Amino acid sequence: MKPRWIAGLVFALLLSGVFVLLSQWQLSRSAQHEPPAPSSIEEVKPLVDVLRPGQFFPGSVSDQMVTATGTYDPGKQVLVEGRLYNNQKGFWIVSAFAVNNAPTLKGVGASPQTWIPVARGWVADAAQAGPPPSGTITVTGRLIPSEAPLPNVDAGPDRASAVSTAELINKWEVSSYQGFIAATSEVSGGVPIPLGDDVKALNIPPQPPAEQVNWLNLFYAVEWVVFAGFSIFIWWRLVKDDYRRDLEEDEFDDDFDDDDLDRADHPEATTEPTNPEPEQKVQQ
Repeated sequence: MKPRWIAGLVFALLLSGVFVLLSQWQLSRSAQHEPPAPSSIEEVKPLVDVLRPGQFFPGSVSDQMVTATGTYDPGKQVLVEGRLYNNQKGFWIVSAFAVNNAPTLKGVGASPQTWIPVARGWVADAAQAGPPPSGTITVTGRLIPSEAPLPNVDAGPDRASAVSTAELINKWEVSSYQGFIAATSEVSGGVPIPLGDDVKALNIPPQPPAEQVNWLNLFYAVEWVVFAGFSIFIWWRLVKDDYRRDLEEDEFDDDFDDDDLDRADHPEATTEPTNPEPEQKVQQ
């Protein structure tokens, strides 16, 4: 309760508070978004220039807006259930789209035409999904990596558990790009094709950039927390040492007072003993 130690405690608390604020600042800097790619993904590019069939899907082309010209096959269409639109569950309409001028794959089971799944829209009920438009169509949309199929799930006829290239090529028996297009528009002969009253456009936005962890800033954040605790520890240690010194001084004063009291009560214990009479030598 000494004033100097109370003032020291206030200073230690203020100092530790500053250290905690510095730790929060370093922590906020430890997680940073990746810088945007030099080329904008909103710039519409031809699909055949962005991705090749049979090629691993690179992250640099994910969410890229693309365009492709070709034809739909009405016999190759599935519904993917469990998709949300305004917090309402429904179905995605996914149709196989044959891409004009796309490179073809070689090997056993390869089809003479290269296809890509196109998520054309969303419906609340499966009965509301109509066939894709016929004729030559120009599709514009966002290029998205293939989803993973749900294991041990049989979605049923004309259904799919996910927009998975691995699952769809087995259903449709075609060669496909490693990804799909979430369509934003379909044009035939320069005229936009309406989706219909019951079909809702997907309009999928680009995914937020991934976060990177800066381990150096994270280390500094932990270090400032240690400094905050150390400032309180230093104050406690100084108070403890001062308290021990006070106890030792009090104990020494008590011992000194007891010795003085003993000498006052027993003065004979403090007088020097008298010398005995010297022995007389006997002369012979």
